[in-house]
Amino acid sequence: MKNLKEHSCKDIFKNAYEKRYTWNTDFKGYKGKCTYLFDEHAYEGEFSLDENFKPEVKNIADEKIKKSIASQLFEVCIHRVKREFYSVHSENNFNLLKSSENGIEMIVSGRNEGDKYRVKDDCINMVYRKIHGTIIEIFVEEFFDTGVGFLSKKYTSQQINPKTLEANSQKFEYKDDFINIGKNDDWILNSRSIKYLNQNQEDETQKFVFEDLILSK
Repeated sequence: MKNLKEHSCKDIFKNAYEKRYTWNTDFKGYKGKCTYLFDEHAYEGEFSLDENFKPEVKNIADEKIKKSIASQLFEVCIHRVKREFYSVHSENNFNLLKSSENGIEMIVSGRNEGDKYRVKDDCINMVYRKIHGTIIEIFVEEFFDTGVGFLSKKYTSQQINPKTLEANSQKFEYKDDFINIGKNDDWILNSRSIKYLNQNQEDETQKFVFEDLILSK
């Protein structure tokens, strides 16, 4: 029974993993205009993302804002890279934790021991992964169906201390919108808002807008 559960969970996760939206392997990058909105201020510039997924932001003087925009572009693109399931998870097994109305929750044994995922309706709606010594916990509330794969549209992200298992960052609420700019289902981030509580426990929102998008050739 245990082997059957492991096999079933791995198949369920593999199916959801392969239904995520990713860019084609010949994707060369793109460029456009970028706007950062915060506290009634707007900062406008230009950006490019090359075929190696390296972002560059221009015409914004504030280096902190440039870095923040570049960080969002990079964070998005690393999830669009097409990587075969077995090249990533061949040394992992997936073991059933529980099944509920929220989905099938599983824990990883093997190379990425302790990571957890939850799958519902062929989508991965919870991720609990240890990355660079910190646990990242993500819950997806809403997905966008591109017709050729799913994208996370509305979700939360928080860092967890791996020793105490307590939150060591505020919870960030993301809302993403996408646009198809090519003939081959090239879905690109059009805007992203990030909501969180500031030091005074007041709501703050940062918004990133990407427009006039053109694919690189």
